[in-house]
Amino acid sequence: MTVMETLAEAAAGRSDICSVPPEPHPRPDGQDSYTISEVVAFTGLTAHTLRWYERIGLMPHVDRSHTGQRRYRNADLDWLDLVGKLRHTGMPVADMVRYAELVRAGHDTYAQRYELLEATRRDVLARIAELQDTLTVLNRKIDFYADAGRAPVSERSR
Repeated sequence: MTVMETLAEAAAGRSDICSVPPEPHPRPDGQDSYTISEVVAFTGLTAHTLRWYERIGLMPHVDRSHTGQRRYRNADLDWLDLVGKLRHTGMPVADMVRYAELVRAGHDTYAQRYELLEATRRDVLARIAELQDTLTVLNRKIDFYADAGRAPVSERSR
């Protein structure tokens, strides 16, 4: 099963590739074929990055026009949105490629996909906790300096 087939099944409600559907990209109504430059505009990725994703197996096979130009579909844009989210988690590219391979392998890989995403979630939660601790320290320092700036000059030297 390809990533596109899996995404199509998810869109039809027959499988669950992620718990929350991706936010739709600002796409023209009724359109389902995009050039690489249109995808660059929609995603903010570079053409080089899109070709690299395809080359390393992170992107599934992208259809081509009769002239050989890549033609992306809405499902490709949805996949790129998920890849972007995985990038934001800090997931290594090798793990993202592994996830893509598991998706292409079909339903029998649900447990492996679950484990990979669960490990990523644990990493994200740990980073969030670290950032919360950092934010607490920053807030304390900001409050200190805000209060110090308001104290009368005679009290600041005490």
